[in-house]
Amino acid sequence: MIGAALFLSLMVASEDGAQCQYDRPAMLALELQAFDQDMNGGWRTLESKGCAAEAADLIRDWRKRHGSVGPANSLLSWHEGQLRADAGECGDAITLFEAGRHPAADDLKWGWNLYVDGSIAFLKHDRPGLETARSKLAALPQPEELKNAVGADGKPRAVRWPMNLRVLDSFLRCWGQTYKAAYRCPTAGA
Repeated sequence: MIGAALFLSLMVASEDGAQCQYDRPAMLALELQAFDQDMNGGWRTLESKGCAAEAADLIRDWRKRHGSVGPANSLLSWHEGQLRADAGECGDAITLFEAGRHPAADDLKWGWNLYVDGSIAFLKHDRPGLETARSKLAALPQPEELKNAVGADGKPRAVRWPMNLRVLDSFLRCWGQTYKAAYRCPTAGA
């Protein structure tokens, strides 16, 4: 006869496993846009269920199946890295974040690589490195093309600048917490 506590733990483990199940062949067959950029589809359906490790494995496997997808390679590496960091796999996340860098010449005015630097510094518990990346990112002037940005509807759209600064600020506010908690760290007074 199984004790009540053991039965309950087996039931919870079974429910968690079922929660992270998905139609693997269908997911791997998706085109890039549907797989990575559909905010309610693709790998994000697993993430939304709390299945970060499974979503990361799915991205890895999708990348292996589809090979190079040009500039989107770095974005897929980045998303897999974020999921690995959420799952506590920081060494793998750092490697993937490094692969998510943009060519330096293409990134001069955008600051993506500074965001990468800050994120890696957070995972390495390097607060001075995070503070340096944050300061450099905050100092970037807004590119001209963003000053008069318009949305898909043709109406003016405000663009938060510098991009991703709020994430580095969250890492600083919630220093010492997990990547997942710090990434979602509430702003002061919220």
